[in-house]
Amino acid sequence: MLLLALGASLALTACAPLLPSSPAGGTPAAARTALPAFLLEGRLSASDGVQGASGRLEWQHTPDADTLVLLSPLGQIAARLDSSAEGARLSTADGAIIEAPSADLLLPRVLNVDIPAARLRLWVQAVTDGSAEVRLRDTAGRPVLLIDRGWRIEYAAYADDSAQALPTRVDISRGDARIRLIADSWTILP
Repeated sequence: MLLLALGASLALTACAPLLPSSPAGGTPAAARTALPAFLLEGRLSASDGVQGASGRLEWQHTPDADTLVLLSPLGQIAARLDSSAEGARLSTADGAIIEAPSADLLLPRVLNVDIPAARLRLWVQAVTDGSAEVRLRDTAGRPVLLIDRGWRIEYAAYADDSAQALPTRVDISRGDARIRLIADSWTILP
């Protein structure tokens, strides 16, 4: 009878979902909040499995607007994406100007990856809004692996060992889509 109860218990346990784990004996989650305004300078590579793009990135975020400038490896502006509540405007190196209701509709034209621009602000800061699932945390309680709307966000490095440190390397993927962001500098804006 004991073996039957043990077998049933193991069978039920095998069907139970795995809970997120954290190393170091259950390190509690670090309280992280999104920066209201920042300047992120770094490098970006993106691929849809067929085509790829890479270069430098300058992203200024404020509560009211975002300006994302993508530069070629030689330092020339490849594209500039300005967005706010009123809409988005993409200016390309060849002089084309495309407008849309949101950056979500224009950023894929630049990166060849259909990534949600509205979620990217949180992902690059290793912050969740409660709808994402943190699957793994480091010893400081920071996210190491995050799953959000089918996207896998991995934090390979942070600026320092503190719980509030900003990520310096973020790998984002879904299917064949891959984006790698390396943050060379973060500036917190007033």
